[in-house]
Amino acid sequence: MSKFAIIGCGFVADLYMGSFRTMPEAEIVGVYDLDHARLKTFCDHWNLKAMESREALFEALPEGGIVLNLTNPDAHFAVSSAALEAGFHVYSEKPLATRMDDARALHALAGEKGLLLASAPCSVLGETAQTLARAVRKGVAGTPRLVYAELDDGFISQAPYDKWTSESGAPWPAEDEFRVGCTLEHAGYYLTWLMAMFGPVKTVVAASATVVPGKVPGEETAPDVSIATLFFEGGMVARLTCTIVAPHDHQIRVVGDKGTLAVKEAWNNAAPVKFHRRFTLRRRLVDMPVGRKVRLDTKETHPKVGRWGAASMNFALGPMEMLQALTEGRDCRLSADFALHLNEVTLAIQGAGAHSGAQEMTTRCELMEPMPWAG
Repeated sequence: MSKFAIIGCGFVADLYMGSFRTMPEAEIVGVYDLDHARLKTFCDHWNLKAMESREALFEALPEGGIVLNLTNPDAHFAVSSAALEAGFHVYSEKPLATRMDDARALHALAGEKGLLLASAPCSVLGETAQTLARAVRKGVAGTPRLVYAELDDGFISQAPYDKWTSESGAPWPAEDEFRVGCTLEHAGYYLTWLMAMFGPVKTVVAASATVVPGKVPGEETAPDVSIATLFFEGGMVARLTCTIVAPHDHQIRVVGDKGTLAVKEAWNNAAPVKFHRRFTLRRRLVDMPVGRKVRLDTKETHPKVGRWGAASMNFALGPMEMLQALTEGRDCRLSADFALHLNEVTLAIQGAGAHSGAQEMTTRCELMEPMPWAG
């Protein structure tokens, strides 16, 4: 049985637990949260052991165990540092850290200790992302030339988010989400896919802004819109938008010489990947309006979860892939290098403002190995 410990049992922790239902081989030895009332409610709901302190949690987790850091973003650095110092591998919710200096410190500490360090999101390990990446490798659309990706979530500040609760009753952390910003919270869903397909980003040209002020009364919140052009070391160019203002749009399109590969749902591990062939019709160049579904060679991929709100994602794919990596004596696909590079690109986009210019990235990561069933 694999050993995990959870720190932080708010809204997102229920999404992890719902995902772990599909993976009964995972064993969670205990949970800790600063909010003891919330901790009790969560543990009672999921029949887990509540720990009185972080130290007690570390004592209960066997050597070589994995700490799932599901705390609020501002606490990620401190909690991950403590877990690494205690000798445990760490899988953190996004972002790895809200400051790049802190992210580098975590990366260095994991390296010194010989421990694995990864951060969400893990949908890049899911069936849809892996199918899209395989189609790109196989040249289904010909040589890829450009990517358009959207992570636009609608006018969230007008949504009835005070009624959004998780399975165990935790409220959606609206103020924290607005303070952290949609780019830090969501850009990784497609950045990880792009990095897995095309490798590291060399240059970021971006802009960001807060166009709906007052989401948290009396506070200046993080940008609620960002638009980035990403120049990859291998030559690919991608545009990524991320907003909580523009109408909901979660599609990604990889434009190639023969046509376009398209996915309409970033947050669905089983969303179809479709190829829209390009052809000439009466002296006009058009893409086939009805795409052909692209399939893997196997139907055996990974456990799926039901839909929860706008998402149908298995949040346990990342932690379980880390566990498999430990079993096989290798680095995990969501490696520390991958997490650090993701953090740098995301912060560059969010912090771009109106006058950032071109920003050269200083971190690098290797091209991700496909999942065994998607090779």
